[in-house]
Amino acid sequence: MRQQQFIRKLLLCTYLMALFYVTLLAWNYGASLGPTGPGGRNYNIIPFRSIYRIAVFSPTIMDPIRILVGNIVLFLPMGFLLPFISKKLRRLSLVVLLAFLTSLLIEVSQFLFTHRVANIDDVILNTLGATIGYMVFYIVLWLKRRVVYIRT
Repeated sequence: MRQQQFIRKLLLCTYLMALFYVTLLAWNYGASLGPTGPGGRNYNIIPFRSIYRIAVFSPTIMDPIRILVGNIVLFLPMGFLLPFISKKLRRLSLVVLLAFLTSLLIEVSQFLFTHRVANIDDVILNTLGATIGYMVFYIVLWLKRRVVYIRT
């Protein structure tokens, strides 16, 4: 049992390290090219503004899909792993709050320390992703409880 708990926590730590690497350290094709030139600091605090702009002004359908779905998928593991590591983290409100705060921390860090755009829409999509991950966790838990194990 202790070994399983260790592995679960290791999975969460590995995920968080990968998350912070991808969002703060890895190369970004969408670096800010705002009024201050390449690498200028930009932000969006108007909800759904960038989602609308991406949907309307992207030359192909792949850009909106990659950006929107990518932000959701990025936080799916958080929504799944938090209730997986501890029964104390099995409340939806707590998982949503932790995902929201983590995403907000990332966006503020992107604005302060990197050449990326801090975007409230990313926070919304990331939080949605964690919520979906939480639902997947409970679907898996529900299915696991209904599986009949046959011992031979």
